[in-house]
Amino acid sequence: MTHDHSHHATEGVSDTRLLWSFVINQLLTVAQVVAGFLSGSVALLSDAAHNFNDANALLIAYIARRVSRKDADHRYTFGYRRAELIGALINLTTLGVIGLSLVYQAVMRFFEPVEIIGWLMAAAAGLAIVVDLGTALLLWSMSRGSLNVRAAFVHNLVDALGSVAVLLAAGLIIWLDWNWIDPVLTLVIAGYVLWQAFKMMPQAVRILMEGTPPDLDLDQLAEQVERISGVEAIHHLHVWQLDEEHRALEAHVVTPDGADAQWTQTKQQIKDLLQEEFDIHHSTLEHEPQTPIDEDCENAGLITPH
Repeated sequence: MTHDHSHHATEGVSDTRLLWSFVINQLLTVAQVVAGFLSGSVALLSDAAHNFNDANALLIAYIARRVSRKDADHRYTFGYRRAELIGALINLTTLGVIGLSLVYQAVMRFFEPVEIIGWLMAAAAGLAIVVDLGTALLLWSMSRGSLNVRAAFVHNLVDALGSVAVLLAAGLIIWLDWNWIDPVLTLVIAGYVLWQAFKMMPQAVRILMEGTPPDLDLDQLAEQVERISGVEAIHHLHVWQLDEEHRALEAHVVTPDGADAQWTQTKQQIKDLLQEEFDIHHSTLEHEPQTPIDEDCENAGLITPH
């Protein structure tokens, strides 16, 4: 297994980028709302609503990023790294709500069509494209090492694509008088928004629920540990992620009778294996002499079968 060290590239990136992106996107939202009401375009209003959510996502990303850097203390002994994941989950949840709202607005527009001012819709979409792409460029380097910032980055990419679609739709309305394209486009934007939200949310939920990393095979890990000389079995095996980049493991290691003197060496060999092969740098190993495994542990599902 390989480890992605790209998060180190984000260490020196100024958080000021997030704040500037937040301010710019809030100003864009105001402009889109005004243009949406004046032009009568629900697609433009939908893009504005999505952009408003993006701006809030950037603010949440900034706050969560700052909190996550706090050192561990007596209340949070693992530190505050998961603050970014909480921020990501909030962003993705609101993104899903926005998507459902867009679907409702588009369906209602089919039943209550209105006249649309195409040139105003096109002007607002063009401005949005410039702002969305500029924001995405500001966030790109930061997004590679943080699910939280990556969620905000994806928000802006989706917005840029949506703005391009709105611009094309404005052209069809101006030249062909296709007003029906407005709610159709809104449904397309909503579908993409929902797909992105539900695609990224499981990763954040898995980490917050302390699930096993998806690329890690517990049976394979146990088998490799048990190949080490002086290890009879491993059970009570738990592996989880502290955040996107840090994994932790705890387990009970059973050694043969008379191997107690070599335990320190055996434990170091296990830790080296976990670091090199499974990218687990924080491990807690409890030593057990060879005894029958407690049936209560087996019934509780705490023993890894292999």
